Amino acid sequence: MSTYLKQGWGLTVKHLPIAALLFLYRLLWGFFLYRFVDSVVLQLLQRYPGTGGPTPGGDALFWAESQFRLMKTGLADPYLWLLGGLLLVRLLASPLFNAGLYYSIRHTAESGGTGGTKVMEGIRRKWKPVMLFHFAELLLALAPVWWVAKKVIGHAQNYSTLPELAAAVLPWLGGWLLWIGLLHLLTLGLQFGAVSDMGFGAGLKQALNRLLPVAGLSLLMLLASGLISAGVSAGAMALAGLAGLIIQQAYHFIRTMIDIWIAASQFSCWSKQR
Repeated sequence: MSTYLKQGWGLTVKHLPIAALLFLYRLLWGFFLYRFVDSVVLQLLQRYPGTGGPTPGGDALFWAESQFRLMKTGLADPYLWLLGGLLLVRLLASPLFNAGLYYSIRHTAESGGTGGTKVMEGIRRKWKPVMLFHFAELLLALAPVWWVAKKVIGHAQNYSTLPELAAAVLPWLGGWLLWIGLLHLLTLGLQFGAVSDMGFGAGLKQALNRLLPVAGLSLLMLLASGLISAGVSAGAMALAGLAGLIIQQAYHFIRTMIDIWIAASQFSCWSKQR
């Protein structure tokens, strides 16, 4: 594992400019999404009377009016269309960036680190298969939702206490999460194969052969990322004020570096014995 981590870190360092661009993309996305939600929610809450209002039952009247306006009028339609458009842009942008990043990682690994990154070339040449696998993964991951929801609703009607309901529901939710994780690793291997000019059959065979090592490496790095995130959050809370704010904002760039490190290490592990 240490070999893959070292190789992945070496590939990550070569992509520092890409990490900076991804950090700015995430920062701007988060800012505009926050401003959008804030502008909508603030307008709605300005009419909320509060529990200490002078009118008895004013809060109940507020919720009844809000329900009527949302269900019987087109008040929410513009916001829903705008939110749907933003999510569509995010869904399309993610596989495009992945295509460029995976292609660039593969090129850098095979060239020994010589030359620049090939992100734009990767987007231009490999966006179709990577996007196809991305949306196939999304559809297959969402396929069991209706079945899992029926199981959860059925158990909710049969159990009266929360611990009993949790004991009955958690195995189904755990199985669904396991399915999503395995599906992600397989489609990740197929995407690596696509950017490496491998056919579907060869890419699937390689993904299956390296599934367990890549899964172990991914779990290790996700655990490390979670511990780092918890440590940074604790430090930011302990150092209230400007220092805490700087630490919290700087971590977003560190998290971006970690994400690229995970992808590069996974590619290094996947490409072994190709």
